[in-house]
Formats: sequence, C-alpha cells, structure tokens
Amino acid sequence: MTRLSGYEKRSLLRFLSLYLGSVFVLLAIIGWLFFEHNAAMMKSAMKFEMLSEAHRIESRLTQALMRQSVMDREDLIKVLKTIRSRCFKVGFYDAKHRPIYTEIDGVPGFEKPFYAGSRSCYSMIRCPLAKEGVAYIALQETKLKGMIRALRWKIIGYLVLSFLFMSVVGYFLARLFMRPIREKIEALDRFIEETTHELNTSVSAILMTIRQLKGVEEKKLRRLKASAQRLSTMYDSLSYGLGREVEEARSEELDLAEICAERCDAMEPLAQSKRIAFDIRLEPCRIRMNREEHRRLIDNVLSNAIKYSDSGGEVTVTLKRCRLSVADRGIGMSPEERREIFKRYTRANKERGSFGIGLSIVAQICRDHGIGLEVESAKGEGSRFVFDFRSLREKGGAGDHE
Repeated sequence: MTRLSGYEKRSLLRFLSLYLGSVFVLLAIIGWLFFEHNAAMMKSAMKFEMLSEAHRIESRLTQALMRQSVMDREDLIKVLKTIRSRCFKVGFYDAKHRPIYTEIDGVPGFEKPFYAGSRSCYSMIRCPLAKEGVAYIALQETKLKGMIRALRWKIIGYLVLSFLFMSVVGYFLARLFMRPIREKIEALDRFIEETTHELNTSVSAILMTIRQLKGVEEKKLRRLKASAQRLSTMYDSLSYGLGREVEEARSEELDLAEICAERCDAMEPLAQSKRIAFDIRLEPCRIRMNREEHRRLIDNVLSNAIKYSDSGGEVTVTLKRCRLSVADRGIGMSPEERREIFKRYTRANKERGSFGIGLSIVAQICRDHGIGLEVESAKGEGSRFVFDFRSLREKGGAGDHE
C-alpha cells in the first residue's frame, strides 16, 4: 500500500471524521428506534400474556369456589394458596384493596390493567367474586426488565460491529477516491521537479557569468545579483519542499550568529534591489543542528521579510539569548492571514509573487527540530518572526554567555 503524505493523512482524517461521525449518528438513531420498537413489542406481548394468565387464574378460582358451598376466610386462604402461576407471582385482594393472600410485596395501583414499573410489570383485573371476598387478582413478573436490558446490549454490540465494518469500508473508499488526486499531485510534483532541475542549471550559469563580468555598471550588477539570488532561493525552496534533496540530516555544532551574518550578507543584493537596509544585532550562540536546514530556514525568513517590505524599508535581525528575531516594516498580515501563512502554496499577498512555499518549509524545519516559532504581525505595520533555539543549545551542550 502506498505511503501517504502529511497532507493526504490530514485529508483522510478529515474525511473519515465526517464520514464516521455521520455513520455513528445514523446507526445510533436506527439502533434507538429499533430498541424502542422491540421494547414496546415485548411490553405489549408481556401485557397480553399476563392478562391472559390472570383470567385463567380467575377461571380456576371460580371453579374452586363453586365446589364449596360455605367458606370462611381461612378456608378461602387455603383455596387461594393452591392457585399458582408457573411464570408470575400472584396476589388476591378484597374490595378495599387489602391483601387476602399474596406473593407480591406491593402493587402500584388498582385502576389500570397493566403497570410497567422500574423493576417489574404488574397486571390487575377485577374479579366477579367480590361476595366471596376476592375483588382483584394481581400478577407480577420480574423478567421483562432483564430481557429489555439484554436486548439493549445486543443492539449495542451489533452497532459496534457495524461501526467497525463501516470504518474499514470508509477507509478503503477514501483511499480509492484519493488515488486520482494523488496521481495528479505526483504528476504536478514531477513537472515542478524537472522544472527546478532546469532552473538550477540556469541559476548556476547566471551566477558564474556574474562573477566573470567586468566593466559593468554597479547598479546593473546589483540588479543581476539580486535576480540570481531570488532564483537561487526559489530553487532551494522548491527542491526542499518537494523532497528532491534526500540527504541525511547530520547535526553539527554551529555558530548561530556567524550563519545569520553570512546569510544576511548573501541576501544583501536582494535587499539593495529594493533599497532595504539590514539592522543586524547578533550575540554569540552555539547550537546543534543540520547546517543546510538551518541555512534554508534563515534564507526563507529573510527572503520573505524583504519580499513583503516596502521599498526603502528596514529589516531588523536580532539574536539574543539564542532567540532569533527577524522583523520588517512591510505590509503586515491580518489575524486570518497569520493563521494560514504556514500552509503550503499560501501567500499573504499575491501581488508580491512567490509560490507560497517558503514559510511552509520554515514551519516544517521548526517542527522537525523542536524550534519554537512565534509570529507577531498587524496589517500595515509589518511582521516579526521569533525563533527559539534554546532547546537545540541545551541538546548540544554548548555553554553560551547570557
């Protein structure tokens, strides 16, 4: 089975959550309706059976009393003791609802022919033998509640099995429906991969040519360097985002301030093309991390700050106590845009170009290495990205002066 990417896993999880939630609600409604219907049928059948049994006992009592002409209360009780039911407890009561002889602890009432209590069901009939002392015959059963409880657990068991079956079916259906989308995405990724390969060849040729240029106007040379740097950053972002560079992420001890200064210097032509100045304040900090991934992180956040700054602005890079801050005074972001910027192919401003992949790479590197990331931004006031490298410093065991 093909391994799913992170985006596919999230899509699959969302689909299954919605699908299984709907299935659960539907099964719960069907199960509840089925249980209520069957419980009502069981109560109805029990009522009919108890009333039939009560009339059968009445008939037996009538026949027993007809065989004796004169009978006192003690004789009546002796007769009543001989009349039993195989399935129910029996009680005989006089016209004032007082028990003559009964196996029942107590009855809920004498007005209705059937009572369904919390633990037992009762059947009550008026007896035409009131002159002999017996005015009511009552029956009590204790099995119906247990039968209903067993029915409830049986239905729950079937619902759980049905839910598990529908979960498996839903999973394979989701994978089946996602296959055409996956093929399209893979085709698109292959196209971009081939394009980035050609892009790298062109960028390398441009950079080599720039180094060999002599006697070119300084302004034009800066413009060429800025364009080449922009293409180089774009290539790095695309190749890393597509997983084209599958390299072992070897950690090494790095001087965070040194790398930040180096990457700011590399981005200088790009900043100068927009007349943007760097304000750099770096304190020493040593961390343990993969050098190339750290370079990509710094390049992407600096490129992003330059891209969304207005011409003539300033980008402030501050490193203090192993917390790196990159701030610009550009267009800024709304709270809604701030929540979306780390998603791949999302751009805060479509007029400023890019594929919207740089910050998704930044977020991925931060997740992979446990780097804290905070974003502060307001529309029209600029943005500030803060990276907390202290966990990497502690892992590396480097002692920094704070």
